[in-house]
Amino acid sequence: MSKEYEGLKLENQLCFPLYAASREVIKQYRPYLDKLDITYTQYIAMMVFWAEKKISVKELGKKLFLDSGTLTPVLKSMEAKGLVKRYRSTEDERVLMVEITEKGEELKEQAKDIPQKVAGCVKLDSEEAVQLYSLLYKVLGMLKK
Repeated sequence: MSKEYEGLKLENQLCFPLYAASREVIKQYRPYLDKLDITYTQYIAMMVFWAEKKISVKELGKKLFLDSGTLTPVLKSMEAKGLVKRYRSTEDERVLMVEITEKGEELKEQAKDIPQKVAGCVKLDSEEAVQLYSLLYKVLGMLKK
């Protein structure tokens, strides 16, 4: 390939190892999340609900870097499983709120060991993990502007 097309080589793309690493790490979650009958996207949403208890769909989307088109089917599925409930805000009916249910809270106990189990699959020492975490959030911050 001539020099003018060097940028089109897969090995010259920063996006590719990010994409591939993300998929491989998420794959490590599958056996644990299958036992809970939730997807990875539902899992990260539950992490927000366990911390916040209730949140607007808009704010949830910001925290998860997901748009409402992606979030809506995820939340509908979670609601059908009884993990969350959705309702209109009493202050502003244009705002859709989502709140964790008792069943969703109970899932926290079953999920508490997942981060440690998956962390063992990623072969980074603690300093490398902190550096990677910092760099990834730096990239996310730059892309959201």
